[in-house]
Amino acid sequence: MASFNQAAFCVSFLILFALVKVKPQSPVLKYHNGPLLKGNITANIVWYGKFTPIQRSILVDFLQSLGSHTKTHTPSVSSWWQTIGWYRGGPSTLVVGNQILDEKCSLGKKLLTTRQLVALASKGGGAKEARDGVINVVLTADDVAVEGFCSSRCGTHGSSTRSGSRNVAFAWVGNPVSQCPGQCAWPFHQPIYGPQTPPLVAPSGDVGVDGMVISLATVLAGTVTNPLGNGYFQGPADAPLESVSACAGIFGKGAYPGYPGEVLVDKTTGASYNAVGVNGRRFLLPAMWDPRTSTCKTLV
Repeated sequence: MASFNQAAFCVSFLILFALVKVKPQSPVLKYHNGPLLKGNITANIVWYGKFTPIQRSILVDFLQSLGSHTKTHTPSVSSWWQTIGWYRGGPSTLVVGNQILDEKCSLGKKLLTTRQLVALASKGGGAKEARDGVINVVLTADDVAVEGFCSSRCGTHGSSTRSGSRNVAFAWVGNPVSQCPGQCAWPFHQPIYGPQTPPLVAPSGDVGVDGMVISLATVLAGTVTNPLGNGYFQGPADAPLESVSACAGIFGKGAYPGYPGEVLVDKTTGASYNAVGVNGRRFLLPAMWDPRTSTCKTLV
């Protein structure tokens, strides 16, 4: 029998950020004395539904970039992730582990529940004898409906416990391109609410997958800094603002409601980005709360 707790990365704060034309106050995340996910971490991936090889390579490159220490490119994805090291417990080093393909959607495509997401995540591994930390990541394709997707969340994370086993962290993110690009792929798509500024050009050319990168960055940072619901967060424990979701809508300096801020632009393609990862892959990553300054830190 499995039990679980979860924290959702909600789109409602992002919508509020776009609607309210005032400069938000800097968040203050409180540490609630719980354990964090630190040290060596393996991210196992469960691909649910059909992803093209290119889509999978983009998302895997992002995950591998988090643990890469190459100094070839700046600003880098790894430098964004290194802010995690300033939270209690030191750095978190992430590597990609197992990859499970479930292209035929063994649990169907109609409104998957959180319990079903946990069941899918368990396919990734995380046995009790594992010495290092584990995050089982479920990524759902654009034609898979998930409970709360678009209406209240773009992704979620939590932990599950099975008999005779320890807590295993899980995370889920869905591809929003067919269901809610204005909510979960902003700023690469026009928002449903708020100022209708022109969308940015997605760095990979795939609006849905680049939107997934933003959501994946958000839930992974939350998983590491608030794995059991008693780590770093602001607000109520059942609807927390975490290390990245507390900084929603901020991607560069000068950001304000409806405007993501100043970011880098490729002169040839016009694509917007603020971080470079392995294989020269470019990404747009959200700001992260820096515990040293209690401010939302951007890469550019």
